[in-house]
Amino acid sequence: MALDKPTGPRSIALVGPYSSGKTTLLEAILHICGETDRKGSVTAGSSSGDSSKEARDRQMGVEVNAAHARYLGDEFTILDCPGSIEFFQETENALAGVDAAVVVCEPDRNRVLTLSPILRQLQDRGIPTFLFVNKIDKAYGSVQDLFASLQSVTERALVLRQVPIFKDSIVTGYVDLASERAYVYKEGAASRIIDLPPEMAEEEGTSRFAMLEKLADFDDHLMEELLEDIDPEREEIYGLLQNDLQQGLVTPVFLGSAVLDHGVRRLLKAIRHEVPEASVAAARNGIDIKDNQPVVQILKTYMSAQGGKLSLARIWSGDVNDGDSFSVGRIGGIFRLQGGKPTKIPATKAGEIVAFGRLDEARTGDILKTDEIIRASDGQSLEPVFNFALFAEKREDDVKLSSALSKIVDEDPSLRTEHKQETQELLLWGQGEIHLKVALERLRNKYGLEVKSKRPKVAYKEAIRKSATQHARYRKQSGGHGQFGDVQIEIKPLPRGSGFSFDEKIVGGSVPRQYIPAVEHGVKDYLVEGPLGFPVVDVAVTLFDGQFHSVDSSENSFRSAARIAMTEGMPKCDPVLLEPIYKVEIAMPSEYTSKVNSIVSGRRGQILGFDAREGWEGWDTLTAMIPESEVHDLIVDLRSATQGVGTYRSEFDHLQELTGQNAAKVLQNRT
Repeated sequence: MALDKPTGPRSIALVGPYSSGKTTLLEAILHICGETDRKGSVTAGSSSGDSSKEARDRQMGVEVNAAHARYLGDEFTILDCPGSIEFFQETENALAGVDAAVVVCEPDRNRVLTLSPILRQLQDRGIPTFLFVNKIDKAYGSVQDLFASLQSVTERALVLRQVPIFKDSIVTGYVDLASERAYVYKEGAASRIIDLPPEMAEEEGTSRFAMLEKLADFDDHLMEELLEDIDPEREEIYGLLQNDLQQGLVTPVFLGSAVLDHGVRRLLKAIRHEVPEASVAAARNGIDIKDNQPVVQILKTYMSAQGGKLSLARIWSGDVNDGDSFSVGRIGGIFRLQGGKPTKIPATKAGEIVAFGRLDEARTGDILKTDEIIRASDGQSLEPVFNFALFAEKREDDVKLSSALSKIVDEDPSLRTEHKQETQELLLWGQGEIHLKVALERLRNKYGLEVKSKRPKVAYKEAIRKSATQHARYRKQSGGHGQFGDVQIEIKPLPRGSGFSFDEKIVGGSVPRQYIPAVEHGVKDYLVEGPLGFPVVDVAVTLFDGQFHSVDSSENSFRSAARIAMTEGMPKCDPVLLEPIYKVEIAMPSEYTSKVNSIVSGRRGQILGFDAREGWEGWDTLTAMIPESEVHDLIVDLRSATQGVGTYRSEFDHLQELTGQNAAKVLQNRT
């Protein structure tokens, strides 16, 4: 079942955990394709990927980098995606515009769990996926054991395409199971074909039959051939490998070493022959293409230090020329990106990924047509799990800070800002501590802003346990008309969550009707900060008596009298501190559930229950009530305990009394 070789520009995402070697693989690909004179280095800061200052300083990817390459006449755009889970939003955005993904991993069985969220995302999106086991020169243990571990973290059938050739415990080459040819590695050059080593014959036969059995699960004709001991034609095997990859039925597994260029050419050949054309991904994503009209999708937004905007876009349909217009504006330049280096080009065509200049109204995820824009849904961004309170080092930079934050959120939609009224703080939300620190570095590097951060305040409240009545008089004489207001109020606790209520039971006009609203305002003035120093909630105040002076009474005098009454009466009501409690749902692999249970308990959490995570085999969800003060850095402990894959979502649930040493500590820090 030979299929035609796909044609036209195609796009590949390099994804995988931090330190797996994605950027090194990109450097190897670019060098092999003749795009660079020599391979760049992450440690030396000379790589095409990880090109931003923030990435170079940390020697880790912090945003998507695009690079262009040609291999044996075929044109590809390669998107190098960050490996850290804290920058996973970048990967999600990039995956919307690719034809296939190469998942890069290390030959370490203890780290395969880190692949789980990535492989799940690719499966859910239906993206054809290759798995490249990098650093094979440093492998130890059985490749079959590693293969079994990899299969345990994905529902797609893995198909091992190669087995390594060992000499003195060192990987010196591989056997291609589809062609049944053996190759020996040559550093920095193409592998050389050799005769199959006799000692490899049995392993090659067993591994090849296992590959064919996997393919036969999806093809009745091949199954019949295997049952009748008929050796299938090589073209049939290649056709099935191509078809099953494109259908998302299997994930082929390749071996190699990006540093040494081992196995990279074989991977490129598979990409060239098996990755489907751009129209397949467009259909998969529901992109409506009609009459070859221009349709593009924004995958990433870059902001330069000077404020210029570049929109990385996949061209799904049509030809686009510099100066053409979309519904959001006129293109101000078309650029082909090679890492951080843009090269201006006059036009682009369907299948390519390029950057457009000056599309200021376009946002990441938008689909643009000449007369229409389909806006990205706000729900496409990851839920934030960590925050900082920010303030400019110089007060005169406050306005500048607001503008700069808007730009970095435009670049990275998983960042969010919030002006928290309860604590009067500006909060920056993101996916983790490193994520937010990189954002602060961008504020400094791009916009010259020195911004300080601190742990946000907790929005504590206070309430009362007892009722009390209080009489208060405000009198002031300063020549001419004086000021006089006299009130008697009752202060009562309300059930938790009731808020505030005000009532009056004035009889006989002891307080004229026009002054009663002023009494309520005076009470509310006080509730901003109660006897413990926090806003007061769940309290009812009733005005039941008072006195007035026909000349000296006024709204202000009764407002002041009410504040005095509250100030004197509230301490008699047995005030109590309230802390916000959040309902938290944590997702983690089942093997780490007991560890997470201990983390929650250690944070004063009340565990409500466990359940299997829907659609995730081998994962659990834990639901708990946890104080807001304990949720802030929960993600740090959670990732530490789960190889970085655990996550959570939370929402405010209720206020709960806080007493004892914990309350004393809060009050001490308040003062």
